[in-house]
Amino acid sequence: MARKTPTVATQRNYSVLDVQSAKRAALAWLEQAQLQKAVGFGLPEVDDRYHVWRVPLLNKSNHERIGEVVIDARTSLISENKSTAPAVLEARLLGRNGTAEKKYSPRNGSYSLSALRNTIALGDSEEILQELPAGSVDLVFTSPPYYNARPEYTDYVTYEEYLLKLRKIIQNVHRVLAEGRFFVMNISPVLVRRANRNEASQRIAVPFDVHRLFVEEGYDFIDDIIWVKPEGAGWATGRGRRFAADRNALQYKPVPVTEYILVYRKHTDKLIDWNIRAHPKPECVKSSRIGDGYEHTNIWRIKPAHDKRHPAIFPLELAEKVIAYYSFEGDVVLDPFAGIGTVGKAATKLKRRFVLIEQDSNYVDIIRTEAKTWLGENAAQVFTINCAPIQVQDILL
Repeated sequence: MARKTPTVATQRNYSVLDVQSAKRAALAWLEQAQLQKAVGFGLPEVDDRYHVWRVPLLNKSNHERIGEVVIDARTSLISENKSTAPAVLEARLLGRNGTAEKKYSPRNGSYSLSALRNTIALGDSEEILQELPAGSVDLVFTSPPYYNARPEYTDYVTYEEYLLKLRKIIQNVHRVLAEGRFFVMNISPVLVRRANRNEASQRIAVPFDVHRLFVEEGYDFIDDIIWVKPEGAGWATGRGRRFAADRNALQYKPVPVTEYILVYRKHTDKLIDWNIRAHPKPECVKSSRIGDGYEHTNIWRIKPAHDKRHPAIFPLELAEKVIAYYSFEGDVVLDPFAGIGTVGKAATKLKRRFVLIEQDSNYVDIIRTEAKTWLGENAAQVFTINCAPIQVQDILL
C-alpha cells in the first residue's frame, strides 16, 4: 500500500530521503576506508533535530555494533567529525581496547582520508564551504575574480569590500582543509582603467594584500611561483603603449606578462614529511611521485588559455602542475571560484577527486556538461548542490 503521509525527510526537502539512500552514502564512505567487507549496517534512522541520518555500523562476523556513520541529511555528505573514525573501526574489528583511538589519532600517526566524492555546487563559496565537513579537502587551487579590472567583474563597490570577501573565503577554507595541506592561489596585480583623460589609471598590488590575509588567517607562506606568459600576451592591457610611442623618462611602464602562483600551507606543528609518512595509503604516495621534466625553478613559462565561454580561464597545464606537485592520487581538490571547471578536468585526469563551487549558473551548466567527458558514465555519481544531477543518458558513446 502506498504511503499517504510524506516522510519527515520529504517534508524537509532533504537530499537523503530514505534508508536505502543513507546506506548507499555510508557504503561509499566504507569503501573509501576499505572496510566494506568487514563492516555492515544496522537500521539507519533520521535525526531531524540535527538534520542528520545516523547509520549504525556492525561487525559482520558477530553483528556487534562498533560505531556509526553520521550523514548530513541536507547535503548527503559524511560528517567526518561526528562519525566513528575508520582507524577506530579497524581497531574494534581487531578486538583492541579503547587505547587504540589514541594510537591512531592524527597527532600520533595516520590521518583519515576524505570521504567526499566529486562535487559540483552552485552558489556563493562563502556559504557552500560551511556545508562541507571539516578537514575533508586536501588541496585548494583557485584564481579569484579580478577586482573591477573588466566590466564583467565590477561586483565590488570598494577594494576593501573585495579583500573582505577573499578573507571570508580563506577563513572558511581553513576549516575544510586537512592538516598541513596546501592552498594555492593564482593572482596578479590589476589595472583599474582611468575614468577620463584627466585621471591616472591605477595598478593595485593585489597579491601583496592577499598575502597578508593568508598569514592572518592561519596559513604559512611556502612559495611564490611566477607564471610567465609569451611577451605579446600583455599588450592587450594597453600598458606601455604611451612609452613605446614617446620614450619619455618617467613614463616607462613595462608590459605585464606575469602572474603569481602563491603557495600556502595550513599551519601545523608537523613537517611536510608527516603528511607523506602518515598517509593511510602508501601506494597512492608512491604512484604520485613526480617524474623527470618537472619545474626546477619558480619561473613557469606557460601559454595563457582562451575560451569564448569564459573571459578569464587559466591554462589546463597550470592546473595540472599545481595538482601534481601539491596532492596525492585520490585526494580531494577544491576550487571555490570554479569558472568552467578547469580544476575539475585536471583533477580527474590526474586521478584526484574535485569539489567545484561556482555562483554563475551558466558556468555550472558548462561544468555539468563537461563532467560527462571527464568521467563518462561515472558522472552520474557526481554529487550536486543547488543544481540538477548529471544525466548520463545523454553521453555520446
